[in-house]
Amino acid sequence: MQLITTTEALKEACARLAREPFVAVDTEFLRENTYWPILCLIQAAGGETEIAIDPLAAGIDLSPFLALLADRAVLKVFHAPRQDLEIFHRLMGRTLPEPVFDTQTAAMALGLGDQIAYDSLVHALLKRHVDKSSRFTDWSRRPLSDKQLAYAVADVTHLRDLYPLIVERLAKRGRTGWVSEEMQALVDPAAYDTTPAHAWKRLKPRRYQKDYLAAFFAACTWREFFAQERDIPRGRVLKDDAIFEIAEQRPRTPEAMDQLRAVPKGFGRSKGGVQLLEAINGALDDPAAYAPRIERPPPSPPGLGPIVELLKVLLRCECEQLGVAPRLIATVTDLEEIAASDEADVPALTGWRRDVFGEKALRLKRGEFGLVLKAGKVQVVPMP
Repeated sequence: MQLITTTEALKEACARLAREPFVAVDTEFLRENTYWPILCLIQAAGGETEIAIDPLAAGIDLSPFLALLADRAVLKVFHAPRQDLEIFHRLMGRTLPEPVFDTQTAAMALGLGDQIAYDSLVHALLKRHVDKSSRFTDWSRRPLSDKQLAYAVADVTHLRDLYPLIVERLAKRGRTGWVSEEMQALVDPAAYDTTPAHAWKRLKPRRYQKDYLAAFFAACTWREFFAQERDIPRGRVLKDDAIFEIAEQRPRTPEAMDQLRAVPKGFGRSKGGVQLLEAINGALDDPAAYAPRIERPPPSPPGLGPIVELLKVLLRCECEQLGVAPRLIATVTDLEEIAASDEADVPALTGWRRDVFGEKALRLKRGEFGLVLKAGKVQVVPMP
């Protein structure tokens, strides 16, 4: 294992890694007290090269590694990488590493569990024990001990060894295409967008009146901007409950703001509170200009409950037969929307999910399939 602390050493290591077909990647970071994650260590392994990169080393330029991440000739292998990709999205100028492979998603496709933990996956496939004794290390402190570095680099050496086994199993079960579709969603830049004006999309509004939506938009936008500007977690500025209450009550004065239960005491007269009230008042003075364009969903037809329950049983039956985690195929929300409409815009009715479940769900609704209990097991049978 090599600890990289200079740009020159990083260039040499990345040149070696660039000759490999795939590179396992992981990061260690802190974000408990900040909005932006503090990148403290990058680990990578490919072929015989195993490195830990110290991004906090004086004068180091990460450009050689970022270029490797952007190299489409080299596959980047991660486990549950959304937070890693969020970090690299910012470092790479709002682009993302490509192509990527997520072993957690692949494990779900193989029926190895719903969002299986990394150490559990290593044990299941490699029969190795992952030492987690350094899990809660403060990775920003220097120097890092040999034990800490060994722990960190083991994450990518195990990952490097896991990848070929997982790929082989996916190919044998004809599920390589499933995972490929999921990887396209994983590297969608929209998933990592931190533009304050788009912050409202993180939360689901509870009403559709223009005044409500305008206040909702203003509160979400202000909170995101304030959190980014001061580099503090958005939840420390205002909780989500406060955003919803502000949208409901639409306070216009410090006194009205301080009457809200979810807003910290005295917030209305604070600097941030004054700024937020300015944003809310501006939005409420012209709600049509500020309210996001959201179509009110049509009312659910009566009698959907039993249909949703049947779809749940069908989903469980199909997943048991396929040996995959149900969450990978459909959520309860997906099932509710399918119950309400054959044209529901949900993942379960697109791509490979439609092939393995969605079509059968629609045929069940039409009465072309039935669920019967035989020998103590629920079976899906075509209706005569």
